[in-house]
Amino acid sequence: MSFGLYAVGFAIMLGGLIYGAHLVHVPAHWIAVGAIVLLGVGILSGVKATRQKDSAE
Repeated sequence: MSFGLYAVGFAIMLGGLIYGAHLVHVPAHWIAVGAIVLLGVGILSGVKATRQKDSAE
């Protein structure tokens, strides 16, 4: 559940950044590159922040 909330928040932030880049006339191919990189960073940080710690058994 917490990963889902993290993903929704990150998607909203990413959408805002894409829209802002479009408004300042950044070329579309650079917007796509930035979005792909940020999506990867978001997935990695979301998994890291929400994963369960291994128990020391």
